[in-house]
Amino acid sequence: MFKHDPTTTSTVEIILDGQTIAVPGEMNVAAALLAIGKIISRISPTSEKPCSPHCLMGVCFECLMEIDGVRRQACMTPIRDGMVINRNLKDIQRGQS
Repeated sequence: MFKHDPTTTSTVEIILDGQTIAVPGEMNVAAALLAIGKIISRISPTSEKPCSPHCLMGVCFECLMEIDGVRRQACMTPIRDGMVINRNLKDIQRGQS
């Protein structure tokens, strides 16, 4: 579902959690991160467990991330070159992100 063909999809460079990475362009932030295997979007403030995008249409708020300094729904935000995205995952092991 979230596979992309790198030969037909443009890529953009973003800064994700302090590291520069290339992600597919022409989609929303949540889909771009899912396409590269970054499935954890945030840590739940109530259960303190990892969350992932769920509905991908702006209803569930499971994809909230800090995007360019503002908390936004990643599924409702188009990806663009140079974005700074912070998932605030400091509290979980790096191998899960």
